[in-house]
Amino acid sequence: MKQIALLGATGSIGRSTLDVMARSPQRFTLAVVAARQDDVGMAEICKRFAPARAILVDPEAAARLRARLRDLDIETEVLSGKEALCQAAADAEIDVVVAAIVGAAGLASTMAAVEAGKQVLLANKEALVCAGELLMAAASRSGATLVPLDSEHNAIFQCLPQGHARPPVGVSRLWLTASGGPFRGYSRDALQAVTPEQALKHPNWQMGPKISIDSATLMNKGLEVIEAHHLFGLPGSAIRVLVHPQSTVHSLVEYIDGSFLAQLGSADMRIPIAHALGWPERIESGATSLDLLKLARLDFDEPDLDAFPCLRLAFAALDAGGTAPAILNAANEVAVDGFLNGQLGFLEIAELVNEVLNRVGPSSAHNIDAVLDADRAARDTAEAILKGVTRG
Repeated sequence: MKQIALLGATGSIGRSTLDVMARSPQRFTLAVVAARQDDVGMAEICKRFAPARAILVDPEAAARLRARLRDLDIETEVLSGKEALCQAAADAEIDVVVAAIVGAAGLASTMAAVEAGKQVLLANKEALVCAGELLMAAASRSGATLVPLDSEHNAIFQCLPQGHARPPVGVSRLWLTASGGPFRGYSRDALQAVTPEQALKHPNWQMGPKISIDSATLMNKGLEVIEAHHLFGLPGSAIRVLVHPQSTVHSLVEYIDGSFLAQLGSADMRIPIAHALGWPERIESGATSLDLLKLARLDFDEPDLDAFPCLRLAFAALDAGGTAPAILNAANEVAVDGFLNGQLGFLEIAELVNEVLNRVGPSSAHNIDAVLDADRAARDTAEAILKGVTRG
C-alpha cells in the first residue's frame, strides 16, 4: 500500500489523481493533501478520503477548514504555511509525492520531496523550468525517482527503455506535440482582438485557467521544452515541437536507427496519472479507450512562431541558461494574470515576457536562493511594466 502525499489536491490534476486513486483503493492511501486556500474543496476531499493531514498554505483558509472538519466530526489534522508543506513532502512515512501545485509556488515542496529521495510524480513543470539543474542534481544525490505527469513528458517516459540513462542511449530527438490551442491557424493580425473567454476554451483538454492560456500562446509548449531538456538530458537542439490538432499522439521519441516510438491515447489526464501512480505496473485510469477505427487522420505541422512567439522566447531562455528560464516563467505568470484581468491583450503577453527578459539579465542558478531572487526580480519588473499599461 503506497502512502501518497497529494500537493495541489484541489486543482485539475489533483482532482484527476483522486479519481484514479479511488479506482484502486487496495493500492493507495491518501496520507496528506495540500492546497493553497480552497477550504471548501479540501473539506470534501477529507470527507471522502480521510487523510491523516491536510495543509492549506493560507492560515485563514486553514482555520476555516478546521471549523468545517470539526462540524463534520472528521479527525484530519489541519496545518498551514509553506514550511508544513515542505515537511509533509519530505516525511519519512510518505512513499509517493504528487507535485501538482501550479507555478513557482510549488518549487520548494518539490525540492524537499526530491532531496528526501521520494518517488515524485511531477506535474509542477515550473520546478524544472526554474531550477531544473538543481532539481536533477538533488535527485542524483538522493536517489529520488522523477516520473512526469505532463501528458507529453509521460509519453516520452513510456517510449524510452525502462531504467533509461540520462541522456537516453540511442535517442536522436524528442518530439513534443501541441494541439495548437483554440487559436490554431490564426494569423498575428487575427490574434489582436481575442478575449480571455476565447483563450480559455481549449478544443481538446479540460485544464485550469493558467495552463489554458499558456496552451493558447504556446508558452506551455515552450516550458515543456525546457522541462524535457532537464528530465531527459538532451539539448534544446534535439527537442522539436509539432502542432498536432487531434491530441492523439502525445509525443514521440526518434531513435538513431530511424525508428519512431509514439504514445497514443485519448485526451484524458487520467491516463498519464494512472501510468505514473502505478509505475512500473499498469493500473486502471477510468479514461475512455481510444477508438482506432474512428481515427480518420493524424495531422502534424510546424508551429507559427510569428503568431505565437512565446515558444521562440522559451527556446531562447533555454539557450541562455542560468536563471533565464526562471525569469521567463515569472514574467509569463504576471503577463497571464494581466491578460485574464483585462490589463493586457493576447499578443502583449509575449511582448511583456520579452521586455522582462531584456531588462532582467540572467545569472548563475547555483542555488535555490539565486533562482528565487531572479523570480522576484522578474515579477517586480513585470508588475512595474504592467502598471504603466493603460487599456481603453
